[in-house]
Amino acid sequence: MAAVAVRVFGPVVRRLTYRRWTYLVLGAALIVPFVLAAVLLVPPVLDGVLPRDAARAPLVVAVAMAVMILGLAAATSFIPALRVVDGTAARELLGHGIPEQASARATNLEARWKTCQWFLVHVVLGAVIGALTLVVPFGLVLSVTAPFTGVWFRFGDTQLTVPVGWRSAWVPLASVGAALLLVHLINLFGAALTRLGPMLLGATPADRLAALQRRTEQLAERNRLARELHDSVGHALSVVTIQAGAAGRVLDTDPRFAHKALAAIEDAARGALADLDHVLGLLREDVPSTSPHHTMTDMDGLIGTMRDAGVEIDARIKGDLAAVPFAVSTEAYRIVQECLTNALRHAEGASVTLVVTAEAETLTVEAVNPLGERVSTSGGGRGIEGMRERVTVLRGQITAGPVDGTWRVRAAIPLRTGG
Repeated sequence: MAAVAVRVFGPVVRRLTYRRWTYLVLGAALIVPFVLAAVLLVPPVLDGVLPRDAARAPLVVAVAMAVMILGLAAATSFIPALRVVDGTAARELLGHGIPEQASARATNLEARWKTCQWFLVHVVLGAVIGALTLVVPFGLVLSVTAPFTGVWFRFGDTQLTVPVGWRSAWVPLASVGAALLLVHLINLFGAALTRLGPMLLGATPADRLAALQRRTEQLAERNRLARELHDSVGHALSVVTIQAGAAGRVLDTDPRFAHKALAAIEDAARGALADLDHVLGLLREDVPSTSPHHTMTDMDGLIGTMRDAGVEIDARIKGDLAAVPFAVSTEAYRIVQECLTNALRHAEGASVTLVVTAEAETLTVEAVNPLGERVSTSGGGRGIEGMRERVTVLRGQITAGPVDGTWRVRAAIPLRTGG
């Protein structure tokens, strides 16, 4: 018995019921302008296109008005702001079943068409609940006096009469039952709208594809920033570490070399700060980047820095590096930088043979150095992965690994990456 009472009277005290009621009444309010327009326009139009008797037929008038009301509502639903307003109201009033996408503007035709369907369902169900809201509570109030006055409803000259006395005791009970039915109907319509929400207001396949593309772009940008930090700041920190260690060992015995090492540390740290400012500029979209991009024309400075750090470099440059396209030149510079940094980090004191060849169609970078005691031959770390990513983006090829007691990196990048 208690369970039945909860099922019957529970919705009356549930807050969600009144939130759903509010949303449905909002739909009733939205349909009022369309009803007024139909009342004003349909009769003259029917009189102009149909015989008088047919134009005044109740069924013809009702169908014509319904078509005009739904047509006006459907046309209005394509206004971009309407989806935002109606979707936001649905999310606030119908509960958690309405997706977040409901509050966003429709960005494709499929989403606009589904918004139209949602709006039509909303205003039609709202019109039903709105009409019942005007009648049922009013009838409930009048039902209290109906057994005494004999009049239940009065509309102008028309009135609904009931017997006076106990024979009309059923009228208040029927009105209470009608009110309970209205509450349950509100919950039924609200639950139906909540079920329809994900289908009509959720993300379309085009929306999901766009979100996936944005996520892919974000991940690509994060990877690019990670490569920039690894190749620029990581390179500088490697130089600083080696130079600081060397300066500390000879500080008392060779002050001149220690001074040179400290100068190299200063230059490397200054370059790292500039590169870090560049990466931070990329993160702050409203602040333009201030750090210049290094290209293959800056190779001499890079080689000089690495030589000062203790790396013996046999550099062989073939071709005109200034003619290499900017995108290829910047990525190739980072590859050379990573190769030299790895030699400094893993094979300290070893010599590096660096061959850079700029041909008509391809730029080739090859770096070879003896395997150091600390090198791993298991496939490389983040730096080698970053080089592969750089070369892959430019549709080139790269190999990196041990060959006959040496560590060899060879990258071939086409100078024309289109097509």
